[in-house]
Amino acid sequence: MNDTDMPPTSPTSLRKNARVLMPTWRQFSKHAFRGGMYEAQDVFANVDEVDLLQVESGPRWQLWEKWLRRLLWRDVSRKLIHVNPGLKPVHLQQDYELLVLFCSQWYELLYLNAIKEWRDRCRVAVCWFDEFYVADIPNYRYWLNILNQFDHVMVSQARTADALRLVLNRPCHYVPHGIDVLRFSPYPVSPARVIDVLSIGRKYDGIHRALLQSARTQEIFYVHDTVMDAGDMRLKDVQEHRNLLANMIKRSRFFMVAPGKIHEFHQTRGQMVAGMRYFEGAAGGAVLLGEAPGGDTFHTLFDWPQAVIPVRPDGTDTLDVIRGLEREPDLVHEISERNALHIARRHDWMHRWQTILDIAGIPAMSRMNARGERLQAIADHGTPTLPRFPTQEIPRILRR
Repeated sequence: MNDTDMPPTSPTSLRKNARVLMPTWRQFSKHAFRGGMYEAQDVFANVDEVDLLQVESGPRWQLWEKWLRRLLWRDVSRKLIHVNPGLKPVHLQQDYELLVLFCSQWYELLYLNAIKEWRDRCRVAVCWFDEFYVADIPNYRYWLNILNQFDHVMVSQARTADALRLVLNRPCHYVPHGIDVLRFSPYPVSPARVIDVLSIGRKYDGIHRALLQSARTQEIFYVHDTVMDAGDMRLKDVQEHRNLLANMIKRSRFFMVAPGKIHEFHQTRGQMVAGMRYFEGAAGGAVLLGEAPGGDTFHTLFDWPQAVIPVRPDGTDTLDVIRGLEREPDLVHEISERNALHIARRHDWMHRWQTILDIAGIPAMSRMNARGERLQAIADHGTPTLPRFPTQEIPRILRR
């Protein structure tokens, strides 16, 4: 496999004084599960001088990548991870202070091989994994060595960062997910919440059945996925998809949440993580119903009262919880406001970009101030209220 038969591309800098190189796969991979990371790239490009380099696929990309991904599991030579999987080669035209590589999945490391001599062109290189479980580390032994070419490795799961520090020769950092608050916040418009319950992605069957039954009797308006593996859907336009999701959430009263990969214990081995759904739902001011992940710092990120209202996975109390909350509109308003305002103050993608710059030892640019002011305006919409209904009183309220 080689790329000598494909014409190279020589990108012109998207910004004259770009100091950051950020490859993106959106030209050839428009799967829904990558939407959040593409959104992050757009925010980063808005607050800094970033070349958002759109890598392009070659005519044999799908075939080559398919075989490479199969062979990598048994590649004792540890060399295949350095092969270009059929993407058009890119020759950079300038030097950069920083490279930031996003990997929603492990095999996206292969895509970087399309960029020739990137290590010589980038003073500091950072790789950020969106999803990486501790149990995967032994299975990845034939390619983990490639991570040593980066100055820093970041993952969105705290336990994984701790485990990677033991096997790599590079600093490993925990950097959690974030959200485009300016897209998802309901403020200052505060649209009417016409959707009773919204559920996106993996869900507990018992809860889903209970909500479907309530929807059949027209007790609630329940919006949910109706396709298999919704995250693997190919999108016509990523930004349109993110806008649609944001508009639905900020018009929903309740938003169902569950830890990542809830039905795939063979992969997680019980490691519970907070996926982007928690950030999306809270940023939109919905009341989160479901299960808060145990461990992995969730309660540090979402440390305000009633960030998640628990319901049983079997669905036996789902409707009782919803009916109980409906009888307490002031409580629902309090939870909604706290969620949206706390997210605006702490979990916008701009906050994550500041973390990345701090890790890389690169100063922030003044252009971040404009976004910071807009976030502050949202946060100043109201003061997150102390709960009139302490968390321990919720069961009593719901039994009324």
